[in-house]
Amino acid sequence: MRTLAAVLLVASAVAACGLRPASSFVPPVEPGSIRPVPGLDGARIRVTSKEFTEQLVLGKIAVLALTAAGADVTDQTNVQGSVNARASLTRGDADLMWEYTGTAWITYLGQTDPIPDAQGQYVAVRDLDLRRNGIVWLPPAPLNNSYSLAVTRATAEKYGLTKISDVTKIPVAQRTFCVDHEAFGRDDGFLGMLRGYGLTYGADVPRGNVRRVAVGILYNAIASGQCALALTSTTDGRIKALGLVLLDDDRHFFPQYNAAVTMRRPVADAHPEIARIFAPISAKLTNQVMQDLNAQVDVDGDVPVLVARDWLRSQGFVR
Repeated sequence: MRTLAAVLLVASAVAACGLRPASSFVPPVEPGSIRPVPGLDGARIRVTSKEFTEQLVLGKIAVLALTAAGADVTDQTNVQGSVNARASLTRGDADLMWEYTGTAWITYLGQTDPIPDAQGQYVAVRDLDLRRNGIVWLPPAPLNNSYSLAVTRATAEKYGLTKISDVTKIPVAQRTFCVDHEAFGRDDGFLGMLRGYGLTYGADVPRGNVRRVAVGILYNAIASGQCALALTSTTDGRIKALGLVLLDDDRHFFPQYNAAVTMRRPVADAHPEIARIFAPISAKLTNQVMQDLNAQVDVDGDVPVLVARDWLRSQGFVR
C-alpha cells in the first residue's frame, strides 16, 4: 500500500499536468470557529462536485467544514460534467454541492433570459428550484464565476480590444477561438454568446476557426497563440499567471454565476444548522480569493483538498 506522502506526490504531479485524481483523502482537521454541532454528530452527508479545479476546492471546503462540525461525510467530489453532478443531487445519490446561479437558471431550469441583478437571480433560482426539484439554496457567495473572452495582452493591443463586441475588429480569418467541450454548445456558453453579440457561427466565425479543447489545456492554448480568443472562467487562477486580458461583457450576455451551497430538501430540513456553518464561509469567498485558491492548484500544482484545508485554517474556521 502506498504511503500518504507518495499518494500526495502523485496527486501533485497529476494536478500540475492539468488533471486531477478522484481522491477522497480528507486530512484531519480540528474545530476552529466551526464548532461540533450535536445535531450533526454522526449524520451522514454525501458531498459531490464537478471535476474542474474551482469545484474541487469548493467541494473539499464543504467536506472539511462538515467534518469539523461532526458530520459523517462521504466525499463524492470530482464528477465529470455539470449535468452528471447535478443529477446525483436530484436523484438522491448525493446530498450537498456548490452550484452556480446562472448554471442552474439556464442549464437545469431551462430559462432563456438571465436576470442581471445578482440577488434577483439568486432569489429566482432559489424559489424555482425548490418548487420544481426540492433543492434548497443557501445564500450565495460574492464570487461570480462567469464567462468572458480572454486574449493575450499582445492581441488586445494589436486590435484595440477592450470588450467582447470588439471581436469584429479582428479580421475573420484571424478570428480564432479555443473553447472547452462543455461550454461550446450551452445556451449560456459559446454558441449562445455568438448569438447574443449578433455573430453567426459558420460565417462571422468560421467553423474551422473554433478549436474545442479540454479545460486542462485551454489556457495554455490561448497563451501560446494557438487561438486569438478563448472562452474562459473569470475566477480561473491561470488568467493572472499567464498575463491574459478579460474582455468586458458589454452587452451583459452572461448570467450571474454566484456560487452557493445547494442541498436536498430532506437534508436541509433535518439539519438547519448546515446553513449556519456555511454562511461565514460563503461571505469570504470573493472572486479574488477564489482566483488565488484556483491558482494554487492550476499554477503551483497543489492538491485541492490541502488548498481547501489551508484556506479554512487561515480564516480560523478549522485548526
